[in-house]
Amino acid sequence: MASDPGWELYRSFLGVLKEGSLSGAARALGVAQPTVGRHVAALEQALGLALFTRSQFGFTPTEAAIALRPYAQTLATTAAALQRVAASQGSGVRGTVRITASDVVGVEVLPPILARLREAHPDLVIELVLTNRVQDLLRREADIAVRMMRPQQESLIARRIGNIELGLHAHRAYLARRGTPRTEAALAGHALIGFDEETAFVRSLRKSLGGMRREAFALRTDSDLAQLAAIRAGYGIGACQVALAQRDSELVRVLRKQFTLQLDTWVTMHEDLRDSPRCRVTFDALVAGLTGYIGGSAARADD
Repeated sequence: MASDPGWELYRSFLGVLKEGSLSGAARALGVAQPTVGRHVAALEQALGLALFTRSQFGFTPTEAAIALRPYAQTLATTAAALQRVAASQGSGVRGTVRITASDVVGVEVLPPILARLREAHPDLVIELVLTNRVQDLLRREADIAVRMMRPQQESLIARRIGNIELGLHAHRAYLARRGTPRTEAALAGHALIGFDEETAFVRSLRKSLGGMRREAFALRTDSDLAQLAAIRAGYGIGACQVALAQRDSELVRVLRKQFTLQLDTWVTMHEDLRDSPRCRVTFDALVAGLTGYIGGSAARADD
């Protein structure tokens, strides 16, 4: 290798991998198309590898490109983390914090918590990544994670919040049309809402799901937000966080004794960030806000 390729070459390489063309990568990266083309050609020359097959349909990655992708993505993650740390330097709480959470928690639970945090620290910027994939905090894909499982990685600061309860719910209008099931067997006569792909997480809950099997669902989607929206629209019966359903008087819990799931909830971050003012205040705000969310649900359930 004549010289070490600069980060900008790998950045363009990742852009073409994602977008499938020079023009698409140029738009995504905010640079000129010829620049992306020169970067890809320079990287291929430096590595001595063909990274893409060019055709009228776009750029198809070669086997070499696919093998290099995770390493280039690690560079991108590190570069983004470096920028977040650099932007946070100076006095006070400032800079960017990248948080990852599930889509339902990120959309339905975190916004008021983050709004209060922003009010207290106006120089703080939040990047919110909504995914059910467990992002790697050790590789700095995110600074802080809200996870529905106990973290297994070492070198992490982890705070257990408690259990978020899931129960079966339906809209009042749906139950008025179709009746309220009184037994698990009665679910067979209802429109059930559930997952499409049976993931490792779903398999781990198989014993608790009872009759909630993929083949029984009248609506299948792996988006928890889509499932929640379908329940709210009166499509049928599906699993919903009890605390969320308690906010909406039109949602009714069914088969309470027969169906309940407890999601063990944690807030985690890398131990190297414990002395970062931006991460520390964000971590504490998430812990306090989520503790209140879970505690409020338990208090309402006891009323």
